[in-house]
Order: sequence, then C-alpha cells, then structure tokens
Amino acid sequence: MTIKVGDRIPSVSLNVMGADGPQTIGTDDIFKGKLVALFGLPGAFTPTCSARHLPGFVEAADALKAKGVDSIVCLSVNDAFVMAAWGKDQNVGDKVELVADGSANFTKAAGLELDLTERGLGLRSQRFSMVVDDGVVKSLNIDEPGKLEITGAEKLLEQL
Repeated sequence: MTIKVGDRIPSVSLNVMGADGPQTIGTDDIFKGKLVALFGLPGAFTPTCSARHLPGFVEAADALKAKGVDSIVCLSVNDAFVMAAWGKDQNVGDKVELVADGSANFTKAAGLELDLTERGLGLRSQRFSMVVDDGVVKSLNIDEPGKLEITGAEKLLEQL
C-alpha cells in the first residue's frame, strides 16, 4: 500500500556518504523534529532526474528554507557512492542531502517502488515529492512513470 498524507514515514535504515565512506542513517534521524522536503526519483545520472528534477530543488533551496523547511532530501535506489558522485556532478553542495536507498528499504516500505526490470534498470523508486513534518506526511505528490509534472520543487513551495 502506498504511503499517504497523515501517515508516518517508515522507520528504516538508509545511507549517506560520510568522510570515511558510506554511513548508515535512520529515517528517524532525518525527519524527527524537522520540516523536510523529500523527493524521490528513479535514478541518479538519468536524463530527467539530472536535467530537471534535482536541479529544480537545488535552485529552489533558499525559497524552500525561507518557508520553514529545515532540510531538502533527495532519495534514490542507488548506492551512497553513486549518490555522492552525482551530487558532485550536479554541484549540489549542501543545498540538498543525497540519500541512498540502495536496497529499496524506504521505497518498498512506503509503497513507492517502480519495477523497471523490463528496461534493464531493476527496482527503482517512483518519482515523488512530499512535505514531512516531524515524521508525518503533510503533502504527497506522485508522478506517472516517465513524467515530471507534479513532483518538482515549485509544487512543494505551493504546498508549504
């Protein structure tokens, strides 16, 4: 079942790149006591994700934070090495935290998986965005596969 407004974020382990390599971070650490703009996408270095989705959140980071957002988190079913390399490639800096859901723990627990096995990409995340307040989903947007219409930063700005 897909996560919905009013639900708590699943409590799972994810990864981020630290100074000494990949580090485990729990969703409780990411969301507890914070207003978070979370967005997920099918994959790092993929065309739409690299050309429009991530750059849109990087560009809107100051505006999101001006509306009270404590952190902006990008989640993808990639490993921490790929997410870190993508962040450098995209000049993300500290505007967006790139979080690896390499085993799709969050993606499956939230019911946001997208099976792209037929296209050689395996299990991925649907393209989504949400506002999460202290671990509770306040707004949720899910695009149809292959589209980027309602999950961009501008939509979350409207919802704050």
